[in-house]
Amino acid sequence: MTPAAHRGTALVVVDVQNDFCTGPLAASRYPGDPAALRTVVANTVRAVTAARDHGTEVVFVRFTGDPADQGPAWRRRDERRGRPPKCLEGSWGAEFAAPIEPAPGERVFTKRACFDAFLSAGFEDHLAGRGTGHLALAGLFTDVCVDSTARTAFQKGFHITVLSDCTTALHTPDEQILGFMRRLYGARVTAYERTAVWTRHPEEEEACPQPPTAPRASRQASA
Repeated sequence: MTPAAHRGTALVVVDVQNDFCTGPLAASRYPGDPAALRTVVANTVRAVTAARDHGTEVVFVRFTGDPADQGPAWRRRDERRGRPPKCLEGSWGAEFAAPIEPAPGERVFTKRACFDAFLSAGFEDHLAGRGTGHLALAGLFTDVCVDSTARTAFQKGFHITVLSDCTTALHTPDEQILGFMRRLYGARVTAYERTAVWTRHPEEEEACPQPPTAPRASRQASA
């Protein structure tokens, strides 16, 4: 059982940025209907509002892909594929996609040419300081940065919930990667509308007594 000091929940919004969500670069990279990206943004905005209304912390994570921060393998991959760098620091592409906007006091962490939010400076320390033991994940992409963050979170002992309508996959069918996360990380997968579910630590949900099942009326043969 998780100690009471680590029963907090945080909604982690991953890489909902212009170069991933809107404009020609996003459309050229995403293999599906670009409308799915707009849906992710709209639903993530709703999830953020629900979290704030519920008193659940919202943490934002952003990606920057500046060549100076890329490792040799990253640079070689992009050169071989002819891919331009994305989300350059200070560019429109690196900005959060409107109307996503952190509120005053909400923390923003930057991943510099890496997928995993736990590789951004201060992210894990912040969660530990807040007593967070459960992460609800929204953002892009399910099979890249969301999965990388979920994998590390699971290995570090965090419980995971993925908001299925606040994310979409880039390379893998959505149901395949979500099923993988269920099996490998024990992740809960739910919709953003179920605020009472994803804002609650999974162990608290399990601890809640279930209402007793009414006994079935016995059938008696008629005389």
